[in-house]
Amino acid sequence: MRRQRNAKIIATLGPASSDEATIRALFEAGADIFRLNASHGDHDDHRRRYETIRRVEEQLGRPICVLLDLQGPKLRIGTFAEGPIKLTAGDPFRLDLDEAPGDKRRVPLLHPEILSALEPGADLLLDDGKISLRVKQCGPDFAETEVVTGGPLSNRKGVNVPGVVLPLSPLTPKDRKDLEFGLELGVDWIALSFVQGPGDIQELQELVQGRAGVLAKLEKPAAIDRLDEIVALSDAVMVARGDLGVELPPEKVPAVQKRIIFSCRQAGKPVVVATQMLESMINAPTPTRAEASDVATAIYDGADAVMLSAETAAGSYPLEAVSIMNRIIGTTEQDNHYHKMLEAERPRPESTTADAICRALRTVTHVLPIVATVTYTSSGFTALRAARERPRAPILCLTPDIRVAQRLSLVWGVHTVHTAMVEHVHEVVDKACQIAVEEGFAQPGQALAITAGQPFGTSGTTNLMRIAWI
Repeated sequence: MRRQRNAKIIATLGPASSDEATIRALFEAGADIFRLNASHGDHDDHRRRYETIRRVEEQLGRPICVLLDLQGPKLRIGTFAEGPIKLTAGDPFRLDLDEAPGDKRRVPLLHPEILSALEPGADLLLDDGKISLRVKQCGPDFAETEVVTGGPLSNRKGVNVPGVVLPLSPLTPKDRKDLEFGLELGVDWIALSFVQGPGDIQELQELVQGRAGVLAKLEKPAAIDRLDEIVALSDAVMVARGDLGVELPPEKVPAVQKRIIFSCRQAGKPVVVATQMLESMINAPTPTRAEASDVATAIYDGADAVMLSAETAAGSYPLEAVSIMNRIIGTTEQDNHYHKMLEAERPRPESTTADAICRALRTVTHVLPIVATVTYTSSGFTALRAARERPRAPILCLTPDIRVAQRLSLVWGVHTVHTAMVEHVHEVVDKACQIAVEEGFAQPGQALAITAGQPFGTSGTTNLMRIAWI
């Protein structure tokens, strides 16, 4: 089950992909991580999917990563008394806290936190940006606006407020219940929606207490303003281009995507690119060439993973979507230009023993005929710092902790193997040589570069490197 690529694939599970045969087929086609989307389905649905994933994991003998994506606040207008309306540019339109159904002049917006944060001149976007309003007058319980971009508007469409930091926690009561459920279940990663600042990540980290990795979804422009702080506090980051593409002008999203990836690369944090990657494959067996190029661009930029959403959750061709994404990644990574771009964006090492060792590890893979870099880690720290260097040889990660093996499946180039605890360096070398052959990374006569930390079992102690010939 060794992947012939470095970047990973996240597949979202849903009605089109919940049975055991399909989940197994998705993994065999190339999915490394399965996403449970808390915005859809109930706890029983997600429990069944999680248990199915773990059965498939046991059958195949390979660690599989599970990500729970919290819904976050859903800001929506209310309803209309006589059905959908049509707004025309220049029309006045009021939003207020009156629960009475709306008409073509007004609609309920039962979110006082939005109204209290508005100022004259602010923009409001409705229905994924299809409708644009500009605030003329406002107060704590109303906003008088002018329609900038009109169109049809129906019940309970979403509201976006670009450029305004809302006094909202990203964790709703529903999210807190979903979080506790996911942690009890044993998911490997928790994705937090609606992140506006570093305090949001701190809040979640305090609740998770190390029981899972915390992944920040960046979909608000306010988060980009404090990007490096958020990256520092997160265990991983997602470029969530859906809402980000609503609240930012479309022409700015590619540059923001590159900026996020660069920040994560510098920090050595895994970064995921998501949303609309192969959108046309919800209904078609092949992607557009533009979509294929979009996936390849994320790989060229150095993303750790790319994600499929409705393509695998509800689409007609989930296996085909994973398969073509697998082929796009593999082909891109074989391009010489890909290696040149990774070299150009290589982060500077920090002044630590671990980074000195991992930088040397990378150099060794360029100088000697190394077929695999092997990390032995109890916490995942060594594998993460090795992956930050993007070595030419694949990273075979040995760990005595199955949860670490599952969580690291998100990380670029890392092939994890759950193995027993060791006490001596020679045991690490012996295990590395044996497992490298068993997993298809090496043959007798070939060389491995091995790194670990002593004392074994202590996080963050990467301090040794060995060259071993099998």
